[in-house]
Amino acid sequence: MNVDGMWKVSTGKGVKVALIDSGVNPGTSSLKGQVLVDEVPKSVAYHATQDFNGHGTSIAELIAGTGAGGGLKGLAPGAKIVPYRIRLEDLKGEAEREKTPDAAQAIRAAADTDVKIINMSFGTPYIYPDEQAAIEYAHSKGKLMFASVGNDAEKKNDIGYPAAYPYVVGVAAADQTGTVGDFSEHGNYVDLAAPGLNAPVWCDSSFRSYCDQEGTSIASAIAAASAALIWSAHPSWTANQVLRTLLDTASRDWPKDQPSRYLGYGLVRPRKVLDNSSINPGPANTDPLGYENGTGVTGASSSPSAPASSSPQAPKETSGGATSAAASSSNSSDDNTQLYAILGAVLVVAIGGGAFALARKRRTA
Repeated sequence: MNVDGMWKVSTGKGVKVALIDSGVNPGTSSLKGQVLVDEVPKSVAYHATQDFNGHGTSIAELIAGTGAGGGLKGLAPGAKIVPYRIRLEDLKGEAEREKTPDAAQAIRAAADTDVKIINMSFGTPYIYPDEQAAIEYAHSKGKLMFASVGNDAEKKNDIGYPAAYPYVVGVAAADQTGTVGDFSEHGNYVDLAAPGLNAPVWCDSSFRSYCDQEGTSIASAIAAASAALIWSAHPSWTANQVLRTLLDTASRDWPKDQPSRYLGYGLVRPRKVLDNSSINPGPANTDPLGYENGTGVTGASSSPSAPASSSPQAPKETSGGATSAAASSSNSSDDNTQLYAILGAVLVVAIGGGAFALARKRRTA
């Protein structure tokens, strides 16, 4: 990825990312000054930054962490996070639930602000009309939305929402070779892929140490951060243009008009956009995923036929040493470089062991 080179062009400055998750702790060393708590609408601001399991804070650091104090440095350290804590299954107590909005409320609230990107690392196999309507509303407001596709491919590979809703970019997880993770769910709602294995995340809400985990949550975060880098460098572009350039420059060894059910249009590579000052982003008002969004989702297969990585490992505690993004590169069949960020010897592109369980049988992603 050559992040040092990319950061000479863009760090994501000026771009706000709405993070709809388990909450965000703005007090970690890496997130001080990065979380805009006061910009969460008062109607949904209840305990917006109180992260009760560490997941949302990990995702926030991966996107916009500064690396200060030995913390995680994200891919877009110049971007800012606007946190929305939503109602989750492991949110204890009716009082806490009553004070916390559901996903649809948070999406609508974020749509009415000046955030450009909405990241949603959660999932459910069920369609909720109010949530789908909120997604459509956010799309009408010009927001670019990313969501993790889910981590249950080895069991039942349900279609995952919100990733499968129209206008949401579904992101799968891959390893450093570009191979899809065996846990990463698949179907024709997968639009892009990003690294998602073996990365440090906060072990829990005590925020004392990082643990090694994997999942599609990290992939969604990396894709969202990639969009932030591009949008910062091209502030006049629309969400359609930012997304089109991500799709056009994604690393793949299959025809672009035949997206993979496992990796979509390929691995995100924002460097390919930032290095090309004359890149054509295409029409501002044409949806680059118009065919997919118009066709809808078909059933996902229950048994992967594509190569898969090794089985997910249990979390392993790691030291809280200084972390900063770096990258390795190699050539694919179309002379494209891999996207796999590295923190010294520690991969940092696979946060979170996926998303978290939501109320009403929402599952990990």
